[in-house]
Order: sequence, then structure tokens, then C-alpha cells
Amino acid sequence: MTDTRLWDRAAVVPIESPNGRRLPAVGALPGALPTVNELFDFMRDAELRFETLRLRIEERTQTTRGEDVVAMDTVVRHPGEAKVTTTRATDAARPEYEVWISDGEIVRTYASAHGLGTQRPVRNRPRGLDDPDLPGTSKVYEPVTALPMETLPDTFVHPAGYCQNVLATGRCMVSGTDVVAGREAILLECDHPRTTELAGDRPDFHISITVDRDTGVILRLVESIGGEVTRHAEAVELLPDVPLPPAAFYFVFPTGTTMLY
Repeated sequence: MTDTRLWDRAAVVPIESPNGRRLPAVGALPGALPTVNELFDFMRDAELRFETLRLRIEERTQTTRGEDVVAMDTVVRHPGEAKVTTTRATDAARPEYEVWISDGEIVRTYASAHGLGTQRPVRNRPRGLDDPDLPGTSKVYEPVTALPMETLPDTFVHPAGYCQNVLATGRCMVSGTDVVAGREAILLECDHPRTTELAGDRPDFHISITVDRDTGVILRLVESIGGEVTRHAEAVELLPDVPLPPAAFYFVFPTGTTMLY
């Protein structure tokens, strides 16, 4: 296992091309297995390795009511355009779904279960995050194209914060390779992340992630406690630089939608 508590480079300023486009600091992984820090550096710039993306994630979690299955379909076009459609398997005739869509300036959301919609400007980032006196652990990654925060699509496509704030708090090891969704991937194991050393802490908490070797996007995330899998999320489709139809980011609120704001 490797102690990665010193990895705090989620917000490292990437290279810029003459036309102002951000470029990944690490072009490609070495032929052999990378170190943990090399893998984190590569993952940080995942979204800079494509112009468009289509991604489908299926998440399975264990709840008191049994297994919960959620599918998340994401399309991205740099800079700024993104759409995430989340569908939950239910016994109803029509599945429940939620839509999050942004053009980089306006964010719209819709939840079919309640017929509720929202429309608002993109939230401004807190000021002062670029202060050179701030330690690396206090800085955050600034995405080229934002996705809904604290969601699996955001974690998979923008893994810098996840590496710094979750994985780097545990004991990590690059353990091998795998193939997920037809793509070659790197395996990383993390024991006891987010250690609190307080009552309720779980030293048997384990995370396993699989990272696409070409883009740095996370392909699979598995959480377990005491050897029992509690969460399994996997990309069943990852298509970087795929042509997107003109209607990929089109959305109209259904008739009868109640707008909250």
C-alpha cells in the first residue's frame, strides 16, 4: 500500500495551448503500471482528453428495501454543454427520471416524479480559490464543462477532487489491469479512506476503482464494508470524441411542470 496523503494536486494549473485551450499535464500513462501519484495526476485532467463524450453509468446499491438500480446517461460537449438524465428502476408503468442540463450559463432541472422544474444561472465559484497562499488541499479543480456536483457523472469525468479528498486519505495501491466496457483499464485499491479515528469509524471500509487507460475517466467504482459490497457503479458505455446529434442538448419542460424558480 502507498500513503498518498501528500497528493494535493487536484487544482494544479494545466498547460495552455497558444489558442488558450487547456491541455493535460500528463499526455499518457507509461507502458508499465503507474504509481498511485502518477495515476492521480493522469486522472486529474481526464476531461481535457476529449471534446465530446457519451457516458452511461449503472449504479447498484444495497438498501433496507433491497437492491436499488439507477442509470445515468451523460453527454458532454466542451466548453460548457452537458446533459445528465438519471433513471431509476421502479414498479410503476413509467420509470422515474430526472434531467440536469446546462449550456455553461443556465442550468435547468426537471424531476418527473413530482413534475418539478428549475431554471437558474450557473453558480459563481467562491472567490479566492486561486490564492497562491492556500494549501493544495484547500483548492478545487475547475472543470471545463461542469456536471451536477456530488454525482457519479461528476466523479467519473472530473475525478481530481475524488482523488484528493477521498482516495488520498486512505492507503492506496495500483493492483493490476482489467477491461471494462471494452476498454483497457487500471485497477486501484484503497483501504480505510476518510479515517476519522472516532467512534463509528470503519477501518474495514474499502474502495476499488477502475480507470480508463486512454482518458483517465473512472470506469468502475465499488465500495465495500467488511467484504460486503454496498455500492457498485460501472460505466457500461464510454465514447469519447463521438459525434453528437443536434438535439443532444435539447430539452423542453413538459406541459404542467411546476417551476420552483
